[in-house]
Amino acid sequence: MRRFSLTGFIFVALGLLGTAGAAEPDRRIAVTIDDLPWQRIAVTPPEALQPRHEALIAQLKQAGVPVIGFVNEDKLEVDGVVQPARVAMLRDWRDAGFALGNHTYGHVDLHEVGIPAFEDAIVKGERVLRPLLVERGDAPRWFRHPYLRAGQTDADKRAVIDFLAEHGYRVAPVTVDNGEWVWAFAYERVLDGQPDTPERTATLERLRLGYVPYMLNKLDYYERQSEALLGYALPQVLLIHANTLNSVAYTELVAGIRRRGYRFVTLDEAMRDPAYARPDGYHGRYGPSWLHRWAMAEQKPKTFYAGEPEVPKWVLDLAGVDGE
Repeated sequence: MRRFSLTGFIFVALGLLGTAGAAEPDRRIAVTIDDLPWQRIAVTPPEALQPRHEALIAQLKQAGVPVIGFVNEDKLEVDGVVQPARVAMLRDWRDAGFALGNHTYGHVDLHEVGIPAFEDAIVKGERVLRPLLVERGDAPRWFRHPYLRAGQTDADKRAVIDFLAEHGYRVAPVTVDNGEWVWAFAYERVLDGQPDTPERTATLERLRLGYVPYMLNKLDYYERQSEALLGYALPQVLLIHANTLNSVAYTELVAGIRRRGYRFVTLDEAMRDPAYARPDGYHGRYGPSWLHRWAMAEQKPKTFYAGEPEVPKWVLDLAGVDGE
């Protein structure tokens, strides 16, 4: 019979306790969906708009996780006239229990139009949204910058934040930035621009099957960035759009995120994390993840940002764009 010393037993026991005590990260994520009622509404075949919207709503309901959608009010209009059918699309979101926020009228770029025009777009972005939410005793509380462009100077950023606060808004940041829109553009260009052949079907399937792994790789990357910068798993904020690709792949995306160990929370819950009060250190032209903005405020070296997954060239080519 093999004998164990008392000392050996203690070391084994301590090792087991250490293993049992190593808790998994508290992985949480909030889903935000931009460009409501529909991302590429101007180029979507009119007869396809309602069925694709209904398919997306069905996917959202099937997934069963909290969502907030951000509205571009110009997309509710045709030739300057609000279309009741498009307002009804927003009501479908509310009827399904999803929150709605302001994404400006016209999806305008703050860095191009300047603060006065941007503030005007914010106010015009709630002319339909605010009464729609008041019907249910609610009000718009969250604002998403188009292109995630929040100002190139600290003064401009503060001016917009103060203006938003005066109108009852908070900024909805994004931590899991990604090129989902490129995959979506590619999907719709193939779907609407190519003849219905086996080749088109195969390409659409290749895009659908490639999309979710790409997005999960992005999520993994930003989880690592969170651990490296903050020392813990930040409650992430994911950005996607109201489009045809998500009308066929959203439930698969949610399932994949769940397999990564994430639970889905509201934007309100995610934003309770104190990291979201950190300074935005980005002063460039574009709109990176807030994790990277915080890293820039700490003057992290270029090596910190290395390794971010990229959209494959074949997808860029199908989308007709040069990059994310």
